[in-house]
Amino acid sequence: MASVEKLPMLAEGYERLAAEIKALREERPRVVDAIEEARAHGDLSENAEYHAAKERQGQIEATLADLEDKLSRAQIIDPASLTSDKIIFGATVTLLDDEDKPVKYQIVGPYEADAKAGRISYASPLGKALIGKKVDEEIEVTVPSGDKFYLVEKIDFI
Repeated sequence: MASVEKLPMLAEGYERLAAEIKALREERPRVVDAIEEARAHGDLSENAEYHAAKERQGQIEATLADLEDKLSRAQIIDPASLTSDKIIFGATVTLLDDEDKPVKYQIVGPYEADAKAGRISYASPLGKALIGKKVDEEIEVTVPSGDKFYLVEKIDFI
């Protein structure tokens, strides 16, 4: 029997996926109406509105299937309920870069990542390098801009 891989995510990531699914489900009838309206215009072979609406319908269905799959495999994790001396999913980590400037990241799922907001995926190069590390451990990670070096200063679960 095949096992289903769980997708760890924070509650707000789950809510964001659910909201996106809801919005797409609400768009479905409008696209069907657009297809019907375009069909009424006659010759479908040269009907740009019809083809655009059919393409959008395909995009909606594919995106819905993908998002519903992710939601069905979601494992909601509350970082405040976690404790560890190592960096794990949900941890908020304060690092010192090679100039001793503090940078702060929360380790989240791939669908919640937003580097500008300080959220990095556990599957990203830096996320992979951080998982399992403890305070005062050094990390070297190769990113598109080159090699980066960090020192783990603090691990929080907030």
